[in-house]
Amino acid sequence: MKRAALHMRVSTVDQHPETQTLDLRQLAAQRGFAIVGEYVDQISGVKARRPGLDQILRDARHGGFDIVLVWAFNRIARSVRHFLEVLDELNRLGIEFVSFREQVDTGGPLGRAMIVIIGAISELERSLIVERVRAGTRRARLERRHIGRKPLELDRPAILRDRQRGQSLGQLARSYRVSRATIHRILHQQALIMEKSA
Repeated sequence: MKRAALHMRVSTVDQHPETQTLDLRQLAAQRGFAIVGEYVDQISGVKARRPGLDQILRDARHGGFDIVLVWAFNRIARSVRHFLEVLDELNRLGIEFVSFREQVDTGGPLGRAMIVIIGAISELERSLIVERVRAGTRRARLERRHIGRKPLELDRPAILRDRQRGQSLGQLARSYRVSRATIHRILHQQALIMEKSA
């Protein structure tokens, strides 16, 4: 009998994972799997840290189960890339993956083929994004447009004058609406100029 781990995720504390849990328990019973662990994440889909998923992967590395059941692809990972990384690790550990909603099972040839297709689409998407960025950068250079953030236009003499009048770094940062690090850098550059001219 295969040992199964169930993973459920809901986006907010107002949602409850019971629906996903019931569906996955029923799926495990239908397939004759023994449930050895249930992992729940109550966290937004875009958050990087997922304690339940992290624990599943730790337990998987110790051979805690043979198969992972999830309610849907988007419940387990924050992006296609993250999803493929999770699947790749499970596959490397010899652990099967089953999605209830998509009806994908990596234990069979069709499920494995689906994962390859998803991976290929993801790789194509990344390549297209990189090419669009490169094309935009080339066009901006040809049009002699500035690429990236515009440099800060600060009244350096006024900052130096206010510093000489006794204003602190925090006061200067608030007055000129910049970070303390920016003020510190301006003062440091001025000190270097003074050293060279001395």
